[in-house]
Amino acid sequence: MIKTVRSIAVALSAAALLSGGVASAQSVDLTGAGATFPYPIYSKWFSDYAQSTGVKINYQSIGSGGGIRQLSEQTVDFGASDGPMSDQELAGAKGGPVLHFPTVMGAVVITYNVPGLNRPLNLTGDVIADIFAGKITKWNDAQIVAQNRGVALPNSDILVVHRSDGSGTTYIFSDYLTAVSPSWSSSLGKGKEIKWPVGLGGKGNEGVAGQVKQTPGSIGYVELAYAKQNSLPYANIRNAAGRYITPSIASVTAAAASMKLPKNTDYRISIANAPGKDSYPISSMTWILVYQNQPDRVKGTKLVSFLRWAYKDGEKTAAALDYAPLPPSMVAQLQNRLKTIRIADTRVGDAR
Repeated sequence: MIKTVRSIAVALSAAALLSGGVASAQSVDLTGAGATFPYPIYSKWFSDYAQSTGVKINYQSIGSGGGIRQLSEQTVDFGASDGPMSDQELAGAKGGPVLHFPTVMGAVVITYNVPGLNRPLNLTGDVIADIFAGKITKWNDAQIVAQNRGVALPNSDILVVHRSDGSGTTYIFSDYLTAVSPSWSSSLGKGKEIKWPVGLGGKGNEGVAGQVKQTPGSIGYVELAYAKQNSLPYANIRNAAGRYITPSIASVTAAAASMKLPKNTDYRISIANAPGKDSYPISSMTWILVYQNQPDRVKGTKLVSFLRWAYKDGEKTAAALDYAPLPPSMVAQLQNRLKTIRIADTRVGDAR
């Protein structure tokens, strides 16, 4: 059943992408752009919402960096990102204050193509950092072997595959590496774009997954759903409690549950390398980005109505597409946060 639902979502994604460039202003009610990480579930949400309400939403899966740029330039009605906007990016947004609305949570997985392996690899953050920094170059390196006793690893080169575009998935991945590897933190750091010292680039999660799938000896990082859709293996990652954890809805939920939100949060928070024995360490929220001040009454009303629907009904479909739904307590807080949006100078919470 999950495979069927995911296949439908991927088909919807492809259809949305093909139609996105030719959709006319008359046929589309809202436009958005950004992250590829949540694209499968957003495609399903937009399709379900159109069937339920008749409101059509066109979404371009161009990467988080592109989504932030288009929102900032006011060429779309909403942006989407897997990495929160920086203070500098917020200050540069032409439409005024931007609000972050978490939608679902997901896992970034380390996927690889090593012929002959019959069980998932175990990897630690420092080893992953050294692989992507070009310091570990062979699959049978002693540091990889030490974590995988009994696994026959080949004496072959490791080919790194990374994102070529501005990417929230890269932000999540590099945020995690910055938290666990001092050498990575002091050299490459975190961001939506990294100056990769080695490897090949792929556009979007789908581009990286495709490169890994067709290239023996390769390793990359993608959102969990893309690894599953491409039948790619993915590693168990050692967490802050010292346990090797398989990425799953349950282990992402455990990571979120272990974090305490600060009072009056703006939701620009990281759950990477979260404490807790069951937490998967490369976990993250993903955000829809909207202007707090919506000058167009019709579009602003439709955008808020969609977000209310997403929290009430959309969250129910998250698990079927390998995303973790937000905790109910957070959903309640976010529903209240929607009331702070101003539509044509009227607060949603004040509207009658």
